[in-house]
Amino acid sequence: MSLKRRLRTVGKAVLIGIPSLLLILVLLAAWLVRRSWPQESGTVTVQGLSAPVEVVRDGWGVPHLYAKTERDLFFAQGYVHAQDRLWQMCFNREVGNGRLAAMFGSGALPTDRYLRTLGIRRLADRDLALASPVTRGFLEAYAAGVNAFLAANAGKLPVEFRILGIEPQPWTPVDSLTWTRLMGLNLSLNQPLELARARLLPKLGIERVRQLIPLYPKDGPVIVTPGEIAGEGRPLPPSPLASLLPLTPGESWASNGWAVHGSRTSTGKPILANDTHLGLGMPSVWYEVGLHGGRYDNAGFSFPGLPFVIVGQNRRIAWGITNLNADVQDLYLEKLDDPKSPAAALYNGGWEKLSRINESIPVKGGEPVPFEVLSTRHGPLIYAALPDWQGAPPMALAWASAEGSRLADALAKLGLAGSWGEFRQALSQWDSPSLNFVYADVDGNIGYQATARTPVRAAGHDGLSPVPGWDGRFEWRGMIPFEEMPSSLNPPAGFIVTANNRVVGDDYPYPLTYDWPPPERARRLEELLAAEPKLTLERAREIQLDTFSALARDLRPYLLAVKPQGALEAAALDRVKAWDLRFDPDQAGASVFTAWVRALRPGIFEDEIGADLAKSVGGLVYAQTDMLTALMARPRDPWFDDRRTLAVEARDEVVRKAFSQAVAELKGSFGEDSGTWTWGRVQTAAFAHAPFGLSGVAPLERVFNSSPVPAPGWEGAVNLAGSDPAKPYRVAFGVSQRFLANLADLGSSQAVNSTGQSSLVFHRHREDQAPLWSSGRYRPVLAGREAVDREAEGRLVLTPEGDEK
Repeated sequence: MSLKRRLRTVGKAVLIGIPSLLLILVLLAAWLVRRSWPQESGTVTVQGLSAPVEVVRDGWGVPHLYAKTERDLFFAQGYVHAQDRLWQMCFNREVGNGRLAAMFGSGALPTDRYLRTLGIRRLADRDLALASPVTRGFLEAYAAGVNAFLAANAGKLPVEFRILGIEPQPWTPVDSLTWTRLMGLNLSLNQPLELARARLLPKLGIERVRQLIPLYPKDGPVIVTPGEIAGEGRPLPPSPLASLLPLTPGESWASNGWAVHGSRTSTGKPILANDTHLGLGMPSVWYEVGLHGGRYDNAGFSFPGLPFVIVGQNRRIAWGITNLNADVQDLYLEKLDDPKSPAAALYNGGWEKLSRINESIPVKGGEPVPFEVLSTRHGPLIYAALPDWQGAPPMALAWASAEGSRLADALAKLGLAGSWGEFRQALSQWDSPSLNFVYADVDGNIGYQATARTPVRAAGHDGLSPVPGWDGRFEWRGMIPFEEMPSSLNPPAGFIVTANNRVVGDDYPYPLTYDWPPPERARRLEELLAAEPKLTLERAREIQLDTFSALARDLRPYLLAVKPQGALEAAALDRVKAWDLRFDPDQAGASVFTAWVRALRPGIFEDEIGADLAKSVGGLVYAQTDMLTALMARPRDPWFDDRRTLAVEARDEVVRKAFSQAVAELKGSFGEDSGTWTWGRVQTAAFAHAPFGLSGVAPLERVFNSSPVPAPGWEGAVNLAGSDPAKPYRVAFGVSQRFLANLADLGSSQAVNSTGQSSLVFHRHREDQAPLWSSGRYRPVLAGREAVDREAEGRLVLTPEGDEK
């Protein structure tokens, strides 16, 4: 046989072998993935139950748990959480424990060091010690349920564990409370805001910061009026800084919650709505569950890793949450005896010894990294652990809940509340994170309650920027009593709106914070609800999905005044002119407007702020919708002048330049036909898995991330959608779930998650709710055993050892 023929024969063998090998690898991968899928029917024998528990999964994979005792109920919740979300639970635990470097190497050291300096795990230890014996028993039962799943599935864990070559450690009650501490940190952004102010002031000065980030508008809606506030309190004189440096947060402070009294609904009973706005990932932060056992009969959204229902309903009440944004953290500048090797901090003329905790961070492929956490009377010294704050002076972080939290007790009682009084009694122990709660019950009542362990500050201390910690002038004067936190029952308006807007007016005696998001969503919700004298559930859905933008209404005239250069710019302006100001998937005008605003904001501000600083604080500046609207009305305001050029620019030139940039960008990304620049094509959501979906490795991202879906909404709309700065039209922050409770018939309540119940790769319930979320559809929240049985997809019985039948 000739060499040529031999090579040809070998080539054929290779060509035949490659598909065969690929097929074998695909089948092996599918087997490895599928074997980690949970058992959903039949019987499983487990250790730790006192009686059988039935797990009935509906057609969306939502488990409804039926137990005889409450401890068994929470055991089963831990078991099903582990079935569907084990990797998410363990990953979140390692984040809180400061152990990411143990999984991913030295690149994760800054994050680990920062979280260990804050002491997230140490705070969770304190919280467990404060929990009541009953609540501690629930946490222990939940952990036992997780560990029962681990014991029975040691060789069948999710594929993430295999890729990283790690084995999950047994679950503990402290692991559950570590998650609550992470959420408390995530929703308490006061410390980053203080740092941002400290960085802006030297660059711009007080007056320009005041212009750049104005006060919450005087006509902005507040949640609770003075006559409705529970308690009188005592007045504190405001500080001058309050009128100079209020930084309002960006999109990460968003959520909507509202309740409408029965006098304003078609059924005569309340309707309650809640959509929480968080980072969007794969899977969702939320896990839907039904808890039925003992005194509990709850349905709603839970957090994987934690027992109980966080947002939902029981037989008598429904409730929802938004971020209150109370200022619960302060940075104190400290004077140390030796900056290089400190042993003490100055306080009131004397030196106080620093407390010391030795930490050691394990590193994958390397030696453990030891370091020491130093603390003053105010809290841990965090300046050395801030990765983006090199050369900062010594600063300690004070956190209002650092002495311990009773959040677990509040959660345990919340699901049992059957009246407004019982609801408030449960929330009296809710100290962190700070939240707005909306409430409705079957008796027809609606209510609002603010919750937070919030410090009372000394006169002259606003909590807006770091303050001296060495002379005692700025020490906290206690905490606001719960009885005097803002509260409202059945307000005269007939509805309650919370959209992270200001809670109370200037006459409230305790400043909760000066950091309020712009009131755009709150204004829109109040406008829509006031126009509905008899609200229906269908109309409530439409309001929750509203994508109208007041900012677009106010800014569009300036864009339409541009003289187009060429046919493509003229066509793009026509799209904007015909646009209905809603960010819906079929709207090309929405894409043109967004691309223009994206170019306009840095075109106005980046020369003053600087490109580097804009990366860290630009989101805070760009979120100031009222400021931008007012600025555009002043065509020759100095902000429009680009200090990097010799010419003196005015508004119209900046507007035109930004429009040309926008059209060029859209053309380059989506083609020359502006009719195809529809919002559903331009803005999408592809929920990213942590960590593989953020790896930058295309094959991993294709496997672990969701399929892209259109993402209606915009940054200031009720249906909020915030893009990833690195991927401008990829939504990374927005509506993480939706919930509508109908108190006339709790069996007709509706909900939708942003992804699905499962986190397991290729599982049918991994992203099956994403199309519903994208298109504004809902699924029923099943209430009552008959409805659950009718929709059952799987029935699993968890049986105690020795009780097999």
